[in-house]
Amino acid sequence: MEIPPQEAPPGPGADGDAEEAPAEARSPSPASSPADGRLKAAAKRVTFPSDEDIVSGAVEPKDPWRHAQNVTVDEVIGAYKQACQKLNCRQIPKLLRQLQEFTDLGHRIDCLDLKGEKLDYKTCEALEEVFKRLQFRVVDLEQTNLDEDGASALFDMIEYYESATHLNISFNKHIGTRGWQAAAHMMRKTSCLQYLDARNTPLLDHSAPFVARALRIRSSLAVLHLENASLSGRPLMLLATALKMNVNLRELYLADNKLNGLQDSAQLGNLLKFNCSLQILDLRNNHVLDSGLAYICEGLKEQKKGLETLVLWNNQLTHTGMAFLGMTLPHTHSLETLNLGHNPIGNEGVRNLKNGLIGNRSVLRLGLTSTKLTCEGAVAVAEFIAESPRLLRLDLRENEIKTGGLMALSLALKVNHSLLRLDLDREPKKEAVKSFIETQKALLAEIQNGCKQNFLLAREQEEKEQRLQLSASMPEITVTEPQPDEEPGDEPATRAQENGAPGPGAQPDSDSDSDSEEEDGEEEDGERAEAPCPALVPPSDSLGPGDRSPPGSPSSPTEQRISVSSPGRGHKVFVVTRVESPPERAEPPVRPPLLLPLLLLALPPHLLYLPRPPHLPCHQLRPLALRTQGCRSLRHSWSHLSQGHRCPTA
Repeated sequence: MEIPPQEAPPGPGADGDAEEAPAEARSPSPASSPADGRLKAAAKRVTFPSDEDIVSGAVEPKDPWRHAQNVTVDEVIGAYKQACQKLNCRQIPKLLRQLQEFTDLGHRIDCLDLKGEKLDYKTCEALEEVFKRLQFRVVDLEQTNLDEDGASALFDMIEYYESATHLNISFNKHIGTRGWQAAAHMMRKTSCLQYLDARNTPLLDHSAPFVARALRIRSSLAVLHLENASLSGRPLMLLATALKMNVNLRELYLADNKLNGLQDSAQLGNLLKFNCSLQILDLRNNHVLDSGLAYICEGLKEQKKGLETLVLWNNQLTHTGMAFLGMTLPHTHSLETLNLGHNPIGNEGVRNLKNGLIGNRSVLRLGLTSTKLTCEGAVAVAEFIAESPRLLRLDLRENEIKTGGLMALSLALKVNHSLLRLDLDREPKKEAVKSFIETQKALLAEIQNGCKQNFLLAREQEEKEQRLQLSASMPEITVTEPQPDEEPGDEPATRAQENGAPGPGAQPDSDSDSDSEEEDGEEEDGERAEAPCPALVPPSDSLGPGDRSPPGSPSSPTEQRISVSSPGRGHKVFVVTRVESPPERAEPPVRPPLLLPLLLLALPPHLLYLPRPPHLPCHQLRPLALRTQGCRSLRHSWSHLSQGHRCPTA
């Protein structure tokens, strides 16, 4: 029996649309004109859920330090032992002893020392129970025999938990590419990591790109040790290229990497041209040679600021390289420490270096240990010492400097007051004349005494500056009371100081709040310089005490003045004075200004016979600051007297 096929009811599917389409085609849209014959398609609507229903759920990221809240030492030790038991690995006794000694667990602990412990993958995984609860300043993983798996696990933990600010992974030669890749990820992601020591940990061609990319992009590292890391060639090229754009790295140590004097030194020179934030570059025990030093000097010339310490110890440099360096030093403004030790520079090299050092005003420390110097080279060094106002330390050990050189150094120290330390061999050198050995000992003692004297002078100067800064930073309150028993000769000076004139030894104030006030002060100083000294003008009886004071200034010597000074911008001191006037009293008679007998001592011999005004006896002369213009006016005003009189008190 055949069942007739059933037709599906029209729905919103394709069939329904097919049936609706002809119906719509038969009825033209009102928006379209019947002439063009175009039909409007059926409108479609799209609906979205409400804002509250868009996100059905959310998962918060895990807090890395959720286990570190109010943790105790016993909890940390228990969690670590449980992890070791679960992973079936040995416990580290050195770690347990350190955990028991920790007291303040709420802040970063000074050091976690695992130096020399053998850390395999399971042992590293067990350390996570410590890192998730404690943070450290220094994590020392030196010579821990890390492999790729263990190094990757440890670096991931340190990055996730921010476990250290200083990390030492030196002497781990088997961390491999994956270990360096995890280390690069840690350097890029950890904002607290400032110091990385990777000495004697090879960074090969296939691992260097990861580290270079990390140093170029948002690295917080300030100190990077890569001594003996096999960097010569492509690794150094990638590293130097990345560091051109790095602004955070301050110290870079590249010793014992067999860097050559061509490509490697050229990369370092280009690095110095573009990087002005690097302060220390250590290149000791490489093969830079004179040709490589030329590239480095070209980079130094381009720096306006930047490198402060350059170590070129044992790089086979000769007098030819010192010629390049001597021409570069006058152009460097930030280089403070230059170490050229263990290079065969010789006397000629020091002579090539001398003029550059004299023209330089930034070098404070100079190392010339074992540079094949003799007395001739020591004389050139002594010339530099005598001309240098800033040199603090000089190292001349392991050189054949005998009596003549020591004598030159001793004489140079007599005119140099900045050198605090001059390192020389303690034992005198052999001389043909035996008496010269005693002379060498005496000269060595004299040189050391000169350095000690400079040190004492520097310390006294520093203490003096500290006292001045302290006095400038402390507010002072001074109350000036009237003194009834004033000496008659002190009235003019007191009145001048009350009227705003500077007292003896006072410095002119430059504490203006605006440029206009400073200009006004300069104009007033110019007017005072052009006017003759008022104390040298003969007193006039027509001027009373009220006429001597400028308008608006207090004239009574019995007023009480309260001065308050406080520090301002740039160590300036601002003074505010309040004047309190007591009841008015009769003013004492004003005596004419007096002159000092020392005035006569300051004059030339042909002016010692000065005329005496009839109303001033010689014994009433008082001190006076004499100006040249005042001397001329004094000489002109008294030249009409024909007969001189020498003061008996002069």
